[in-house]
Amino acid sequence: MDDIQLDALRETCNIGLGHASTALAAMTGKKIDMAVPRASFLPLEEAVSLGGEPEKEVSCINMSITGDIPGLVIFMFDAPSTFMLVDMVSGLPEGTTGELDEMSKSVIRETGNILSGSFISAIGNLTGLKMYTEVPELAFDMLCATLCSALTQHNYTDDQLLLIETIIGEIDRQIKGYFFFMTSPENLEKLFKALLF
Repeated sequence: MDDIQLDALRETCNIGLGHASTALAAMTGKKIDMAVPRASFLPLEEAVSLGGEPEKEVSCINMSITGDIPGLVIFMFDAPSTFMLVDMVSGLPEGTTGELDEMSKSVIRETGNILSGSFISAIGNLTGLKMYTEVPELAFDMLCATLCSALTQHNYTDDQLLLIETIIGEIDRQIKGYFFFMTSPENLEKLFKALLF
């Protein structure tokens, strides 16, 4: 991607995060800020390595996208960030959550649903493309096993993807997450043409 395309992508992400921030504020009753410090088009191996060592525990919220730009969205957080996100969204003191029970998993799924849905809605609103999200799936396991399983399940075989680094936070705590958007090169070309015109 060239600089103009990356700028368009970052602006789209910031609009999506604005929608997500509003939705999370409505859900939690408090202001939660978000930012996109980085948006890149990277080889799959390099993008995945940003999550850390293959044995590192992460949570992955996987969501299929259908419509004009079919693909797969994955939101990924490492284990400490996952627990902090549960505390933040649930209004609990930091450090309360140390493992994922069914209630915590529900919180993570719903947060991922809001974040991914907001991104996809922002892209659709700006481009006129029809894009629909399906029910999110949550996995909490080692990084390599979690991502390999998601990619295999959704038959993703292309070598490159869009990586969007995301910061979610309040005044006194911030969480870093990674948003992966995977689709075919032809669909990416269609997406960027729509973003720029």
